Amino acid sequence: MTIKETAAAWGITERRVNEFCKAGRIPGAYKEGRQWFIPDNAQKPLDKRCRQSTACPATPSVRKPLPIGVSSYRDACTNYYYVDKTLMIKEFLDERPKVSLFTRPRRFGKTLNMDMLRVFFERANTDTSRYFTDKAIWKCGEEYRSHQGKYPVIFLTFKDVKFDTWEATLEKIKALLQEEYGRHQELVKSDKLSEYEKEYFAKILDGTANEVALTSALERLSKMLATHHGKAPIIIIDEYDTPIQQGHAKGFYDTVIGFMRNLFSGGLKDNPHLSYGFLTGILRVAKESIFSGLNNLKINSILDERYSEYFGFTSDEVRKMAEYYNASDKYQELCDWYDGYRFGNTDIFNPWSVIGYFNNNCRPKAFWQSTGSNDIISEVLASATPDIMERLERLMKGDSFVTHIDTGVIYPQIQKDPSSVYSFLLVAGYLKVVNCDQPYGEDYMCEVALPNKEISFVYSKEILSQLEDIIPRSAAIAVQEALYKMDIDALQIALENFLLQTISFHDAADETFYHGLILGMCAVMDNSYRITSNRESGEGRFDIQMLPLNKRLPGILIELKAGKDRSETQLETLANAALQQINDRTYSADLQAMKVASIIKFDITFSGKRTRIAAQIQNIE
Repeated sequence: MTIKETAAAWGITERRVNEFCKAGRIPGAYKEGRQWFIPDNAQKPLDKRCRQSTACPATPSVRKPLPIGVSSYRDACTNYYYVDKTLMIKEFLDERPKVSLFTRPRRFGKTLNMDMLRVFFERANTDTSRYFTDKAIWKCGEEYRSHQGKYPVIFLTFKDVKFDTWEATLEKIKALLQEEYGRHQELVKSDKLSEYEKEYFAKILDGTANEVALTSALERLSKMLATHHGKAPIIIIDEYDTPIQQGHAKGFYDTVIGFMRNLFSGGLKDNPHLSYGFLTGILRVAKESIFSGLNNLKINSILDERYSEYFGFTSDEVRKMAEYYNASDKYQELCDWYDGYRFGNTDIFNPWSVIGYFNNNCRPKAFWQSTGSNDIISEVLASATPDIMERLERLMKGDSFVTHIDTGVIYPQIQKDPSSVYSFLLVAGYLKVVNCDQPYGEDYMCEVALPNKEISFVYSKEILSQLEDIIPRSAAIAVQEALYKMDIDALQIALENFLLQTISFHDAADETFYHGLILGMCAVMDNSYRITSNRESGEGRFDIQMLPLNKRLPGILIELKAGKDRSETQLETLANAALQQINDRTYSADLQAMKVASIIKFDITFSGKRTRIAAQIQNIE
């Protein structure tokens, strides 16, 4: 660490760290030029200026902060708690494919790993080996260490290329290429390059290169770097398919596919000026011929065993992390919420959510939901057949099923082949593989299920919220407030007002309609509850259960009944009988097992646009 980084980690001034270094009080600290460097694991020396007391402990322990949103390897491994993934470098050097593609869901560490590769392989003006000397790769021997800092590197990340038009997308890609060319200013004055090459370099730098010229940017830069350094560069492209997904969503898919095909072909296909290439993304996007003829491409999907433990956290890594943050007793909760993924033959935790959990004082919530767009699920649901919707509902109930999985699935297939939804959901991180048959090319037969509570919550919100278009937010809030307060009169008024204002008399046909209505209202509420429907509990199946994510809130059970042409007295009798059914069949068994503070039981009985409600509260000792 630098003096600045150490001061931040230890909570003292840079001047004080400098004094410690000069006095030789930090073992392993060394000076390079005018800059001091301190070992990552160094302990802050005892401050002799204060007396020994509880306020000035003899052996202070400073835990590193969590790497929330940190994608810089240097920053992550020096200033934050870092889960060592450097053995990925060894695995690559043992295999050495010309071009490697890694497909993983968003927020599973792709960008951080690609930056790790860049820092390891890239030539630099300063010694970058210090970022690896205490890591696992350094213990693997000289044959691996000899590659450190030996290659020029071209690095691009498209993770933020998310625009509504092709024109804006192209401008952003142009800016990224301009910035990457700017990292290689040594080429401007190189005596090994021709004037023609320097003119092209200048056009990229000043932003005057047109679209056609930009498609040659990787090919031309790799040739210039190889000529100048006498060593073919490594090309790293992170989140290559982000602009492609955006093009699909916003209507310029064919245009962005054509541009990317030319850009990548020049840099990665039959390029004599390439040492190795690395790409990451969510989908393969191979069938559009982006990688046409690229017979040296090695694909590593979530179903392949190679590199399976390097994206996301393994169980051992999560145990160590929990121990480091004094939360070993929370391991099972971490498993329930964020484990369940299986990449190759390795069980994997969602790293983004695990970090979010520790940062949230070990209180679980769906952290992954807010990290990006869930447009894939929305599009899937818009094209879903009744059979698909039935299967998705089965997933929400904890069931699994066997389906065909195509790891080469592409975005346009959603409309053309609705059954491709399971392939999309799997590669995007919304499903897990329970078991899988041997593949036939790109095709697998897999048993799939939801990975964990977090994804179950996301499913509930995304699938049920499809009803949001017909349910005004104000109506849902009124129902929500009445449920929380167990205000029967307010709940009845809110429901009847909504029924009178928004639905036809003919819509109010049967219990199924009302079930969907109330389920949709629950779905558009806040994130305080996890909603389940038609699931077994006790000696029967409840209609709707709302499990509080904060156990200080009450659990809620809702039973629904409907009948045509019922009198007020008949409605009230039916509501009371249904409430008794909740108790007789112990529908509250699951909520009691979750140790919620209390359980509110509702029966809502409908007849046309009229309702009657019975309610009861059960306090849990």
